[in-house]
Amino acid sequence: MMKACIFDLDGTLTDTLESIAYSVNKSLQEMGLPPVSDSQCRNFVGNGAKYLMERVLEAAGDAGASRIDEAMQIYGRIFRENCTYHVTPYEGILELLESLKEKGIRLAVLSNKPHGQTVDVVETIFGAGVFDQIQGQTDSIPRKPDPAGIYYLLEKMEAPKNECLYIGDSEVDIATGIAAGVRCIGVEWGFRSRQALAEAGAMDIIQAPEQVLQFIS
Repeated sequence: MMKACIFDLDGTLTDTLESIAYSVNKSLQEMGLPPVSDSQCRNFVGNGAKYLMERVLEAAGDAGASRIDEAMQIYGRIFRENCTYHVTPYEGILELLESLKEKGIRLAVLSNKPHGQTVDVVETIFGAGVFDQIQGQTDSIPRKPDPAGIYYLLEKMEAPKNECLYIGDSEVDIATGIAAGVRCIGVEWGFRSRQALAEAGAMDIIQAPEQVLQFIS
């Protein structure tokens, strides 16, 4: 019986693509650069804000992302103000979380989104107290795919790694779960394809949130 589930946020629990693309393009507009597409943003998400903005700048014509410091300041300000813009939970997620809580499963979120925005999105969309632990990117915990965040959450929830599922939608998530030694489930409804998840080494890949329940007992 599993004791804990740790979820990625963007592309796993919530559809945040519109929120991210909106803040990215508002930042580019302020910098006098052309916009990027939602599809480009989708491919750049998963490795944290700096990686995202480096790829965005290159796509917008700033070779080598020479303006990354300026971009990070602008994006940080704009995203703080718009991190919940048009964000919605994926279909079936609310029901899944309710079922897991009824079974006594401890729930956590681990995201490469900055910690403050991670908490803001999670508590705005799902309410305070739904998740036992919420952890975004901070200076003290290396970002995924480093497994430190998973280890930190397992300690907080007093759950052994062999009784924990990690659920995510990207190759970064799969690498994180593998590095941590926990059972990792890739989800098809997020920002990456089934093929990308399989190539990353996903142990299991699911098509709908309720399928998580088959791995609990």
